[in-house]
Amino acid sequence: MSDETDLIKLYSARILALAAEIPHLGRMEDAQASVKRRSPLCGSTVTVDVRVKDGHLAEMKQDVKACALGQAAAAVVGAAAPGASLAQVTTARDQLRAMLKGEGPVPDAPFDGFEVLTPATAYKNRHASIMLSIEALNEAMQNAEAPVEARER
Repeated sequence: MSDETDLIKLYSARILALAAEIPHLGRMEDAQASVKRRSPLCGSTVTVDVRVKDGHLAEMKQDVKACALGQAAAAVVGAAAPGASLAQVTTARDQLRAMLKGEGPVPDAPFDGFEVLTPATAYKNRHASIMLSIEALNEAMQNAEAPVEARER
């Protein structure tokens, strides 16, 4: 299979459709926590704003300036994350990282939509962009659950 054929497979119609329909786009003015992540390799950035209630993600917004793969990953996160606990998000982050390295299966539901990104395992230079949204969400949820005194520092 040629490199060109591999790239066409990587940027499938399903990935491009996800990239065009990212849930929860924008910024949240009264967020409990906000985290911005940037991929130094490609310059993609994702900012995630959250509100957590009773240990679960009550609301999120995300500002996504990334390649199609980063946008598709943000779409999966935006669709799957509302209602999730920090433990579920952490597990999904770790499973996605392992999947991309070829060391594990697709993340568990509700984050199993990451399956669409399995062709990206062969493109290590794309992994950081794919990880941005789930990593920013994970950190934002951790920060939102931290005591108020710790957040104000």
